[in-house]
Amino acid sequence: MKVKSIRVCALSFGLCLSSYLAGPMEAMAQGRPRKETPRGQKPGGKPVETGVSIDLDAPANAKPQDAEADGGAKSSGGGVSQAGKMTEEAAAAKRLFDGGKYNDAALALFRVAKGQTGDDEGNKQIAQFNLAISLFYLRFYQTSYGIFSEIADRPNHLKFSDALLWLSTLAEKLPEPANIVERIGKYSSDQIGRFNNPNQKDLYWHLNYLLGQFKYRDRKYQEAIGLFAKVDRKSKRFLQAQFFNGISYVQLKQSVPAVKSFQRVVQAIDDGAEGEGIDDIARLRDLAFLSMARTYYSASIRLDDSNVPQIDAKKLSLAVKYWNRVDTSSEYWLDGLFEESWAYFMAGDYPRALGNIHTTQAPYFPNSFYPEAEILRAQIYFATCQYSDATTIVARFKKKYEPVQKELTALLGQFGKEGQEQQAYYFFNDIKTGKSKVSAEAKPIVEIALSDRQLLKHRDYIIRVLADEEKLLASAPSSFRSSPLGAEVKERFDVAKANAIKNAGVLVQERYRRNLDELNEHLRDGAKILIDITAAERGQLEASAASGKFTQEDAKVFGVIRPDEEHVIWPFNGEYWRDELGFYRQVVISKCGR
Repeated sequence: MKVKSIRVCALSFGLCLSSYLAGPMEAMAQGRPRKETPRGQKPGGKPVETGVSIDLDAPANAKPQDAEADGGAKSSGGGVSQAGKMTEEAAAAKRLFDGGKYNDAALALFRVAKGQTGDDEGNKQIAQFNLAISLFYLRFYQTSYGIFSEIADRPNHLKFSDALLWLSTLAEKLPEPANIVERIGKYSSDQIGRFNNPNQKDLYWHLNYLLGQFKYRDRKYQEAIGLFAKVDRKSKRFLQAQFFNGISYVQLKQSVPAVKSFQRVVQAIDDGAEGEGIDDIARLRDLAFLSMARTYYSASIRLDDSNVPQIDAKKLSLAVKYWNRVDTSSEYWLDGLFEESWAYFMAGDYPRALGNIHTTQAPYFPNSFYPEAEILRAQIYFATCQYSDATTIVARFKKKYEPVQKELTALLGQFGKEGQEQQAYYFFNDIKTGKSKVSAEAKPIVEIALSDRQLLKHRDYIIRVLADEEKLLASAPSSFRSSPLGAEVKERFDVAKANAIKNAGVLVQERYRRNLDELNEHLRDGAKILIDITAAERGQLEASAASGKFTQEDAKVFGVIRPDEEHVIWPFNGEYWRDELGFYRQVVISKCGR
């Protein structure tokens, strides 16, 4: 028997969760931008320091004053610069900054930061920091982030520690594809710990969540778990932190603490918790159920020393229980239903497995794509010795998908190589805008492969967030646009856009290739089934020849549904009804004999 392992990887979880991170960028305000104060800081004040049967009833257990520098910055050694007396031009730039005249201040601070005023290195660094703040208030978030990134890359920078607070604030202005967690990763837990005080708890929790994300992406799962654990239940990032905590444990193959983390997500939502940046709390709840089901399923199957699958009935039952808790209106319901069919197959409950597959083919789901369902059907028919039916299913599958596989492979040759990331992104964009030249047979498959939320967020970052900043620059005063600072803003924007397109292109290549690889695997599985059928039929003939007679095999019928006071039978007549979805059963006749 083939053991089917549902793909539960960090990437798939990360894709699902990415839709909950960071809300949309605010629209640009007309006139002078509204002042904002970074989280954890008081307006107008300095930052505070700081044969198995599945049991369906199984129990489920204002302006930051620290920007002001009068040359009093402390040196921590190791080449840290000191800020001496400012030049008059630098002092004038500082007065503009203090007065909230950020447009004029930015132009003047740029000259100081670039060394055009003759100021010492310490004052240049302070001017650079204040320039980043000015650009933030002018809503040039991307350029501001670029400057804070440069500061974060230099631990000996006078404002290295202070930049952390602003990076945290920018993480709420720019979406995930801006990759701010990469810069948060420049800081240690001890440096974040200075915000662990009563006045900056929210900031402290938020920074631990961001650093935890970085450690998770760096595959340092144990460190990530320690950081997520510091995100208190009162934090608006608690739900996301617990979810990432769960998938970190999944990566470490520790199913019990993984499930407990997902359970905490569900319990917190049921208790009324809300999460900052989560656009649909019910979706996260369903995703937690789906994750628990996948975790239990993976833990329920083990191979013994002879490579024979051994099934843990209790864990398999719990997997089914959690799949059934995904709401029928959820976008994850159909995925859960199909995954559940593998659990029924492993348990030998073929009627339910085939019934679930039947549901996935309902016309209510025109965008669903489960080619693997046909392979599972063929395996069920093979397991029940219905070799002719299994052969027919595989033949139809090959006839349908082999031409599609060839087209998808040819398409990948146009944008799948290193250095073709831009072509990959524009292919993706053409798919989203309906301009692609993909055949009608392959188009639905490509659209599904490139429809995950992380890819959509990357595209939104390019066509909306970066485009908004480009428009903002175009509407800025001519004195700003034509200045050296305006030129640098434009240059930084162009670099950010090029990097964003490249990163999106890499994702397109990965998603597309993964989908194609899975289709190739299904075609190989179909070929293996045909080989197994040939061998099984030969074995039957040899056994019959040895016995000297050819007899009709005994047939075993199971899966017959018997109605009761609460249930009735509605034979399927070719017409699907929505309230019947998920309740189909198919009678199975095994021809393998008793």
